[in-house]
Amino acid sequence: MANVNFQIHCDNFGRLVLIDAEGIRHEGVTPVRAFPIAAPDEGLSLINFEGHEVGWADHVADLPPAIRDIVEADLRSREFVPEVERIVEVSSFACPSTWQVQTNRGPAELVLKGEEDIRRLSQTRLLIADAHGIQFLVRDLTSLDKHSRKLLDRFL
Repeated sequence: MANVNFQIHCDNFGRLVLIDAEGIRHEGVTPVRAFPIAAPDEGLSLINFEGHEVGWADHVADLPPAIRDIVEADLRSREFVPEVERIVEVSSFACPSTWQVQTNRGPAELVLKGEEDIRRLSQTRLLIADAHGIQFLVRDLTSLDKHSRKLLDRFL
């Protein structure tokens, strides 16, 4: 475990408070992943309410268990990126189109405004932005069933 030179706790209002190596108290700290999709456990920045970085961890696993639990709970409360496991149907192959999908969080409906809202992150990973601003992740194209891949290929 790497040496972490800060402490974190929650105040009475549920805000994160970071106390740095010099003993300076930073209230209202927000943990931000450097690479939330590609490498979610690498690079964690702790940002104060003014947007300045007041702490850093190379790996989430480097944090002591008590701090890691607090940080991961805060991240979970703010991060919402459902993973598409299956594309059930699409209303049309012309955009905008409504997609019925099965995600790791249950069934969902997304509206694709245009093909440009499907962003390729790697050979097998996609990020789909729906018309309501929700990001849907396709972690691995090759793990989708044949029907889902066939529907998706019409938009790629």
